[in-house]
Amino acid sequence: MFSSVLIANRGEIACRIIRTARRLGMRTIAVHSEADADALFVREADEAHLIGPAPARESYLVGARILEVAREAGADCIHPGYGFLSENAEFAEACAKAGVVFVGPPASAIRAMGLKDAAKQLVERAHVPVVPGYHGPKQDPAFLRERAANIGFPVLIKAVAGGGGKGMRRVDRLIDFEEALQSAQREAANAFGDPRVLVEKYVRAPRHVEMQVFADRHGNVVHLFERDCSLQRRHQKVIEEAPAPGMTAEVRSAMGRAAVEAARAVGYVGAGTVEFIADGSNGLTPDGFFFMEMNTRLQVEHPVTEAITGLDLVELQFRVAAGERLPFSQDDLNIEGHAVEARLYAEDPEKGFLPSTGRLWALRFPDAERLRIDAGVAEGDAVTPFYDPMIAKVIAHGDTREDALERLATALGETIVAGPRSNVAFLKALCEAPEFRAGHFDTGFIDRNLEALGAAPKPFPAAAAAAGALALVARQTERSLASAGVARRGPASPWDVADAFQLSGERRIGLPLTVEGERVDATLGWDEEGPSVEIPGHPVPVGQHELSIVETDEGLIVLDAGRQTSVRLYDALDHAADEVDAGGVVKAPMHGKVVAIFVTEGEVVEKGQRLAVVEAMKMEHALVAPRAGTVIEIAAEAGQQVPEGAKLVVVEEA
Repeated sequence: MFSSVLIANRGEIACRIIRTARRLGMRTIAVHSEADADALFVREADEAHLIGPAPARESYLVGARILEVAREAGADCIHPGYGFLSENAEFAEACAKAGVVFVGPPASAIRAMGLKDAAKQLVERAHVPVVPGYHGPKQDPAFLRERAANIGFPVLIKAVAGGGGKGMRRVDRLIDFEEALQSAQREAANAFGDPRVLVEKYVRAPRHVEMQVFADRHGNVVHLFERDCSLQRRHQKVIEEAPAPGMTAEVRSAMGRAAVEAARAVGYVGAGTVEFIADGSNGLTPDGFFFMEMNTRLQVEHPVTEAITGLDLVELQFRVAAGERLPFSQDDLNIEGHAVEARLYAEDPEKGFLPSTGRLWALRFPDAERLRIDAGVAEGDAVTPFYDPMIAKVIAHGDTREDALERLATALGETIVAGPRSNVAFLKALCEAPEFRAGHFDTGFIDRNLEALGAAPKPFPAAAAAAGALALVARQTERSLASAGVARRGPASPWDVADAFQLSGERRIGLPLTVEGERVDATLGWDEEGPSVEIPGHPVPVGQHELSIVETDEGLIVLDAGRQTSVRLYDALDHAADEVDAGGVVKAPMHGKVVAIFVTEGEVVEKGQRLAVVEAMKMEHALVAPRAGTVIEIAAEAGQQVPEGAKLVVVEEA
C-alpha cells in the first residue's frame, strides 16, 4: 500500500479521499488555487501547496505543476477524484513517466472511452447496445443538421468529450438545431477544449441507469450493481439511488453483463461507471437499454453504492492501483437495503437555479443514524464563483426505498443553509413527491414539475419577513441599551430607549424594511400580548411558524423550511440607483464570465432576442432583451469577468 497520496482535486471529493487515505495510514497532500487557500480540504490535509490562480485552467488543470508538487512532496500516488484531470489520458501518461502512480485506469482506457463517438463504436463491436444516431467524425453544421432530420426529432446534441451535461442540448425542432449546435459546441470547447459533438435519438420517457464496475490488473472485472440517476435538471444529476426502482434480476444480469464487457473491451482497471439510457415507458426490460458512455473515474454518486455494498470504493481504488487483486468475485457481492443521495447546491431554484455565491453564515446538518454527509465547505466558508457550486452530498441508507427516502427528507428538513441560496427545500420536495415515491419518473420529471416542487418565482413569505423584523427591532434595542449601560428589565418592545422613557398603551408605527432587496413598509405594534408585525396585504400572526434566524453583517436571514428570506432595516442609499437601473438594463444574473455579446450599439432588437451569454460555474446562461427597442449601450465585452448585478446591455424602448 502507498504511504502518501497527492489529491489533484478540491471540494468534497478531496475531503472524502483524505478520510480514507488517513484511515489507511497515508500522508495526504493537497494542492489548491489562490481562491481555495483556506478551503476545508486544505485545512484537513496533512500538507497543502499553492498551484496557481483561481481559474481552473491556471491551477487544477495544469498537470505539469501538479506533478512538480508531487515530486517535491514525495507523493507515491496521485488520486484525481472526478472532474479536472481525472479523465485526462495525457496526465495519466505523464504520471507514469514521472514515476508517480495514477489512481485510475490506464491512459489507453481513458482515451478509448474519453470520446463518446469512438466509445460507442468500440462497445458496439463488443455487442453492447447503443442509441441510434451519428457518432462519426464529420462536424459540418449542414451535415449534422441533415443527420438530425434523418434520425427524427427530438434529438440530443452531445459533446464527444467530457460529461456532466456540459455541451449537451435537446432539440425538438429542425428550426432550432443550428442555434443549439453552436451553443453546445461553444460550451464543450470551454469545458473540455474540444468542440466536437455527436447527434443521437432522444429516448422518450428515459431512465438513466448506470452500472458501477471495478477491475484489477489481474483480469478480474465485476459490477457493483446499478444506480438510478434519472432525477436530473439540465442533464445534471440531482438525486441518485441504488438499487434502481423497478429493477429485476433479469435486467440487472443483462445490464451488468454489458457493463463488464464494455470494461473488458478497453482493458479497464480501477473504478468506472458504464452509463445506460433505458426506455422507461414500459418499465425496465432486458432489451430496452442502450450504452451512453463510460466514465473512467469515480462518480459523484458513489456513496450510494458504498452504502448498499458495505465497500469503500476509494480504498479499493488505492488497493487496485497498488497492484492488489479484487478481494471478491461477482458471486460474493450482495445488495443490503436502499440508499439515496441528494446533491445540495448553492443555487436558487426560484430564479432558474442560478448559481449563488457568498459566505455561509450558517451550515448545519443533523446527526442521525444511517445518514452520511460529504461536505466540501463548513460554516463560515465562502462559496466562490470559480467552481462547481456543490455544498455537500446528503446520503441516507434504509432497509427499503421508502425508509431511505423518508430518512433523507427528514434530514433535508433539518439542514440549515444560510448565505448563498440553496436547493435544500427543492430537494426535500423531490423526496416527498408522490410520483417519485411511487417510482413513476424519468429524466424529464423535474422539468415537468418545477412549480409543484417550489422551483418557480414566489412572493417573499410574509411570516419570515415579520419574524425578521421583530428580531431586528430586538437587536437594535439590545444594542441601544448596552451602549447606554442600561440593564434589560422584562421583554423588549419597540419603544424601549436607553434613557428609560417608554410610551404606554397600544400603538402602531411604521417600520420600513428591505426584504429580499425590495422596500416593504411594515407596521410594528405592541400590546399586552407582545409585539406584532404586519406586512401590507399579509397580516401575520406571530408564532405561526417555527423559523430559524441567522445574523449577518447586513441584517438577518430567516429560514422557513429551507427557504431563505433576507431582512434588514431600510436604507435609502440601497435604492438610490433603482430608477437608473430600471427598464431596459440587462444585468449579469450572477458573478461570471461574459462568453459572448451578440449585438452592437444602435442595433434594433426584438423582445426575447439573445443579447449575451454569461458563464458561471461551468454553465452557460443566455440573457435576452426585456423589450423591443434599440441597443443604446454595451457595458461589457466577451471574456470579461463581471459581478452579480453588473450592467451589461441597455435597450431603449422603441
